Amino acid sequence: MSENEKQESVHFIKEIVNDDLASGKNDGRVATRFPPEPNGYLHIGHAKSICLNFGLAAEYGGTCNLRFDDTNPSTEDVEYVESIMQDVRWLGFDWEDRLHYASDYFEDLYRFAVGLIEKGKAYVDSQSDEEIAAQRGDFYHKGKESPHRDRPARESLDLFGRMRAGEFEDGEHVLRAKIDMSSGNMNMRDPIMYRIRHAAHHRTGDEWCIYPMYDFAHGESDAIEKITHSICTLEFEGHRPLYDWYVREIGFDQPPRQIEFARLNLTYTVLSKRKLLQLVDEDLVQGWDDPRMPSISGLRRRGYTPESIRAFCDRIGVAKRDNVVDVSLLEHCLREHLNDTSPRAMGVLRPLKVVIENFPEDEVIWFDCPNHPEDPSMGTRKVPLSREILVERDDFREEAPKKWFRLSPDREVRLRYACLITCRDFVKDDSGEVVELRCTWDPDSRGGSAPDGRKVRGTLHWVSAAHAVPATVRLYDRLFLQENPMEAEDFKSTINPDSLEVLEGCRVEPSLAGTEAGSRCQFERLGYFCTDAKDSRGDALVFNRTASLRDTWAKIEKKMRSGSTSAPSSSRGS
Repeated sequence: MSENEKQESVHFIKEIVNDDLASGKNDGRVATRFPPEPNGYLHIGHAKSICLNFGLAAEYGGTCNLRFDDTNPSTEDVEYVESIMQDVRWLGFDWEDRLHYASDYFEDLYRFAVGLIEKGKAYVDSQSDEEIAAQRGDFYHKGKESPHRDRPARESLDLFGRMRAGEFEDGEHVLRAKIDMSSGNMNMRDPIMYRIRHAAHHRTGDEWCIYPMYDFAHGESDAIEKITHSICTLEFEGHRPLYDWYVREIGFDQPPRQIEFARLNLTYTVLSKRKLLQLVDEDLVQGWDDPRMPSISGLRRRGYTPESIRAFCDRIGVAKRDNVVDVSLLEHCLREHLNDTSPRAMGVLRPLKVVIENFPEDEVIWFDCPNHPEDPSMGTRKVPLSREILVERDDFREEAPKKWFRLSPDREVRLRYACLITCRDFVKDDSGEVVELRCTWDPDSRGGSAPDGRKVRGTLHWVSAAHAVPATVRLYDRLFLQENPMEAEDFKSTINPDSLEVLEGCRVEPSLAGTEAGSRCQFERLGYFCTDAKDSRGDALVFNRTASLRDTWAKIEKKMRSGSTSAPSSSRGS
């Protein structure tokens, strides 16, 4: 790594950690956590946070907890808990024995709240949500104090205990912190700490009917776990004074330090959990793991690798200011890894029959083909050639344009790994569509080389008709047509109607028969594909296109090196 790269890799959060370690703060410990709310599936934005928190802990020899901030039973589900754990493990991280839940601390949090009431720092407010919201004021107007703000501590303690006992209906009372209704920070205007919610919790059942607000539970959970650096995204910057107020007033000796970084924003992508839930609930996609979704489960099902996502998160760096990263950079990181690790194969998506007229009818020639052109360690596979083969329909033109190097009448091409063939004639059906090509082959061109050294510029992928394996192929495109869907009046209006094309009747080479679900390969000339983890079973092969071979970001970088353009937005550095 060059000196510049070393300097660039030390982002501002690492500088803070380095300073803390140098000063002896936290007794030299580094403890982070990844604290998702189990109210949806994780997306690529969460992957950045996962890589940052677990990565920092690993780099400094510290620890990283996985903690579920499960304080809202109305939106949370065990399904989300299990999916989050699966995603974190799939990305390559391990919390070992440090799995926690905010619900583990419900009794502690209740005790902390009682202590604040006793100190005169919290009170039970009996106003409605609407009245409380109206009294908070806004950026231009100070808030108005609740008529219950000076309620005696003994009365608030009694009401709070009865709230816990289930004597009141939802919304009848709340517990609020007593801070400053004139503060310029809206979060400090006597925020709600507890609300009544008669809803079963996925872990505690009906044991509780009052639940702490996220802002109250979050910092205290960090403090209980002795987290040293509480890393979160920029939208929580305004919450930091409240976070610090709670842990200070409760009396923790070594309160965690909250540090905010810019969340990930991607072009042509929505990274709002609430918006993604809308897509799922309204059946605009086929679930959270739809391969068009930016959810980690969707990316996994599409064929993304954990290595490519980690490389992407490392490459975009950690910034202090929000910006937008070009999605083609994510796709570039994917292609880089798939190019190195994916075995090659041949598949025909829109088959066109070819009869090689001078090829013996009962003969089959098996060719040894490399599984990777640059990695001999990946071995070889056997590919059969017979009299009847299938090629891509798009590889034939009845009247070929200039610089056409594929099949057309009297045009010679190379069959990848096999031989040279020349188109002599073609057959049309009653509608005028070409349904069959009549070709001849050069028996002396086995392996694909012309014996007399003549140049043949076109090379086609193909499969033997008799040996080909049927498959369904799903071609995925970006889910949104607009670069920033959230700028539209209705983000759903920018959904790409052609984001999924399903091709039946495809054929792949026999080496792919029985391919294990989730396996990745490159279909030569077509792109990278993955057998669908849900729908591909045994002989019923279903392939998802993970990425095309065209790499927009690689072209951008090439232009950048030549000095002809600047890079699209990226959150590199601070």
